[in-house]
This record gives sequence, structure tokens and C-alpha cells, in this order.
Amino acid sequence: MSISVRLPTVLRPHANGEARLDVDGGTVGEIIDGIVRKFPGMATNLLDQDGSLHRFVNVYVNDEDVRYLEKMETAVVD
Repeated sequence: MSISVRLPTVLRPHANGEARLDVDGGTVGEIIDGIVRKFPGMATNLLDQDGSLHRFVNVYVNDEDVRYLEKMETAVVD
């Protein structure tokens, strides 16, 4: 399933200037992995050394912060 991801201005240079990406995946972690596969330079901007989201990176699924849901295991739907 393809999910639409909106990138903040500060991350766009690492995604060839794209403001929105369509990425396949069923969880936040799969979506992040897909972004990093397509744009490897994004990894250091999104993830800590242990593979979790940097504490200053905010990810929302349908207006809900994934930190209060299942974090990287939060399911995403079309």
C-alpha cells in the first residue's frame, strides 16, 4: 500500500526538494525504511544510532503523534 508522506522544509533538500513522497509500507517503521532506501542521506536526519526516531523528529499518523501510539510499529492505512 502506498502512503503519502509530507516532508517539512528542512528535510526536503535530502529528498531532491520533494515536499511529498509516496512510500509503500504498512507501519511507520516500514515507511521510514522506504524513505531511507530511496534517500539514504535521510537516515541521519530521522534515526538515532539504535534505529529509533530522533527525539526531535515528529511523526504523525492521521494527526496523532506516533510516540503516543505504537512508535515505529504504528500501523498506517490508505
